[in-house]
Amino acid sequence: MGKKADKIEKLKRKLKKTEKKLAAALEAARKALKEEPAEGPAISPLAPPGGFPSIPPIAGLRLAAVEAGVRYKGRPDVMLAELAPGSVIAGAFTRSSTRSAPVLDCEAKIGREGGEAGAAILVNAGNANAFTGRAGVEAVAALTQAVAERLGVPAERVFTSSTGVIGEPLPHERITAKLDELAAALSPTGIAAAARAIMTTDTFPKGAVEAVETPEGPVTLAGIAKGSGMIAPDMATMLVYIFTDARIPRAKLQRLVDRFVPGTFNSITVDSDTSTSDTLLVAATCQGPDVGDGRSAHGRAFAAALERVMLDLAQQVVRDGEGATKFVTVSVTGAASDADAKRVAMAIANSPLVKTAIAGEDPNWGRVVMAVGKSGAKADRDRLAIRFGEIEVARDGWVSPTYEEARAAAYMKNPEIEIGVDLGLGAGRATVWTCDLTHRYIDINADYRS
Repeated sequence: MGKKADKIEKLKRKLKKTEKKLAAALEAARKALKEEPAEGPAISPLAPPGGFPSIPPIAGLRLAAVEAGVRYKGRPDVMLAELAPGSVIAGAFTRSSTRSAPVLDCEAKIGREGGEAGAAILVNAGNANAFTGRAGVEAVAALTQAVAERLGVPAERVFTSSTGVIGEPLPHERITAKLDELAAALSPTGIAAAARAIMTTDTFPKGAVEAVETPEGPVTLAGIAKGSGMIAPDMATMLVYIFTDARIPRAKLQRLVDRFVPGTFNSITVDSDTSTSDTLLVAATCQGPDVGDGRSAHGRAFAAALERVMLDLAQQVVRDGEGATKFVTVSVTGAASDADAKRVAMAIANSPLVKTAIAGEDPNWGRVVMAVGKSGAKADRDRLAIRFGEIEVARDGWVSPTYEEARAAAYMKNPEIEIGVDLGLGAGRATVWTCDLTHRYIDINADYRS
């Protein structure tokens, strides 16, 4: 019995060693899967297939990007845009009551003219300079003054944006130390580098471009954006910069921005959270053709092109939603008003239950019914109709007699999903865009500061 007991004891010790080795291997594999490769996170499966677009130089615009080490190592994290004298700038910003110091500074400056002196936009990634008190205000002042001195423009014409971690002082001296390098690198072809420098958890740089023919020649519009999480904009999206060589008064440009924001950047959501830093700046260098007023054909064409650029960038933000695998369009019709339609659409788009069902490819239309009911909009159960794509799921307050679960389940496997809801009450309508909610979203945000 003694020998047998010894053998059993040896086997137990061996088994414990094997268990430890297996546990260590499992932990190493788990960490390897969780950690991003050196070049950055895997590109979203919803990214535009062509990658970053080819954007021609825009007269009166030069851009550059450098690595300042604000938070990230081994990658550009600051971009500078220089705008020619005569440029005008319009904008929209977050309405968060905890707006960052850069946002407050931009809001104070945006309506001023003074375009004869030129302008500049400086953006850093990694630190939001939000909830940083007097230190945040001083950092903005130091940056705007330093840029003004380097480029020879008034500090009142220097706009800054910051994105990243909230509540940590911005090490602005790391940025000012790089301003000479930034200024020396300014180039008419620097927009792609600028788009990469403003990324945080983004998996791909976002860009859009349009051209408009006018009697005086072509006008170019091009924009870049960043955004992946903390996306439920209120007047803008995370960070967006749109440039054009069009000759247009600032007041008219601002009216166009105000007109198009509701149906573009204010119609997207990733996680229902509005950022402290949301900034949209649209700059016209006025170095190209006059786009006339809204009554002319080329004036209308310019407005339509601006709206397309804004919508393209807004939807790219959703396509890069943290952990997203599905791009979701929510269309609501038959509401008592457009405002009610928007309430219903956003209630569906922001519902964690709806979003996780989409991630799991489950046609759980009961969750859509729930979201309609909680929205606060006027609704009548017995007039409600729901569809997934072209599949009628429910009508007249009950499951459709033609509904087939297997067909709906097959539809949910598509990378792009449309949820349609008709309330049967009026002519109100709205469309919003969102994405699914996966475990990857938790992974990214649980470790965001580490």
